[in-house]
Amino acid sequence: MLRQHILVVDDDEKITSLLRRSLAFEGYEVAIANNGLEGLKQMLMSDPDLLILDVMMPQVDGWEVCRRVREGGSTVPILMLTAKDDIQDRVKGLDLGADDYLVKPFALEELLARVRALLRRKSDKLEEASSRLQFEDLTLDLDSREAIRSGRRVDLTAKEFDLLLLFMQNPRRVLTRDAIMDKIWGYDYSGESNVLEVYIAMLRQKTEDGVGKRLIQTVRGTGYVLRSEGS
Repeated sequence: MLRQHILVVDDDEKITSLLRRSLAFEGYEVAIANNGLEGLKQMLMSDPDLLILDVMMPQVDGWEVCRRVREGGSTVPILMLTAKDDIQDRVKGLDLGADDYLVKPFALEELLARVRALLRRKSDKLEEASSRLQFEDLTLDLDSREAIRSGRRVDLTAKEFDLLLLFMQNPRRVLTRDAIMDKIWGYDYSGESNVLEVYIAMLRQKTEDGVGKRLIQTVRGTGYVLRSEGS
């Protein structure tokens, strides 16, 4: 199972160091950004499952990061951290689209509980969502197990569908070769070692036929990612 990805944006190295260790110990994949601009860049590249966002940062503060994230259409859960226990600050954060609010200094156990609650809420929303996944002009129907690209049906085998589904469930997230093999074929797979490369090639051929724009990108030395060319 792929680990949930949490992005922490905070200019306090003591806080980021603590959260990196603690969240990783809980089984999460953790990325750190030390300022708002870097945080916005990482948001575009990695599409995390949860954003932990400090309010007081130089240049671009947490309010502005939160505003831009929501204006960009992202529904990622946002937990805001602040040194101010002020009701007006809480209201401001919630109005900008934050999901929860925690005052520094905080108890680590409470932060971890808030993280679990936000991720659980996100999971519940996903289960209630439509059975269709969309990325650019590529649509995946989970009920009929059909793929459609630019209005054209793409005939996929069961394994090709499962592989494409994994990418569609993790857009813009780099998936390592080992993680893909484990998820789709399992640890005990003993077939051809290049089976993943063969399936990626077949998926590309089928989904790009008559369209030309590549969505499944190779990340050299790591694995693959579903994202637009040039992004």
